[in-house]
Amino acid sequence: MFTNLDRTDTLVHQGKRKRLVEELIKKGINNPLVLDSIRVVPRHWFFPKDFEQFAYRDAAFPIDHGQTISQPYTVAFQSQLIDIKENSRVLEIGTGSGYQAAILAKIGVELYSIEYIKPLLEQAASILTEINPQIKLFHGDGSLGLSKYAPFDAIIVTAGAPIVPETLKLQLKIGGRLVIPVGNEKENQEMLRITRISETHFNQENFGDFKFVPLKGKQGWEI
Repeated sequence: MFTNLDRTDTLVHQGKRKRLVEELIKKGINNPLVLDSIRVVPRHWFFPKDFEQFAYRDAAFPIDHGQTISQPYTVAFQSQLIDIKENSRVLEIGTGSGYQAAILAKIGVELYSIEYIKPLLEQAASILTEINPQIKLFHGDGSLGLSKYAPFDAIIVTAGAPIVPETLKLQLKIGGRLVIPVGNEKENQEMLRITRISETHFNQENFGDFKFVPLKGKQGWEI
């Protein structure tokens, strides 16, 4: 478990975030809410002090339990795809380091986040409570969603699934969007956006290949 985390935020950190945002704009990220959130959230808070120099590179970084903190571009891309507004009700599947949750929370959504690996959730919670204590965190099988709190305006899945879980689709509001990488467990997955058109009809769009750790659970890869 990461220790010796740096909870300061200096002008140097802020300058690095500004340059990161400029890099993301060049790569096609144009949602102002997403860009503003990345400009504000201290990504280095999610890194141990000894590895802080990697925090503002546009690259993924390994964390405990075989997981990763996603590449900033991937975080921004998924956040842009769900096209949320302030006060939207959003479910995140896979809290992980907590960075994606922090980005969504800074946008001002009502955020629910579920993580299968309890020590990761506890580490993320210690940081997220400082960023936004209103984030609702849960330990459990994210592939099943959180039906108690449905329906959601958006669901974002931060791990690769073998299929689109039907349970998650049915937890969307009409007009709600599910963004999920689907494909091979050990290779690339296709980034899909599923929009609920009616009670029984959904629209699916494909946004290219990405690489994620596998989604574990009853409707994911075998636990």
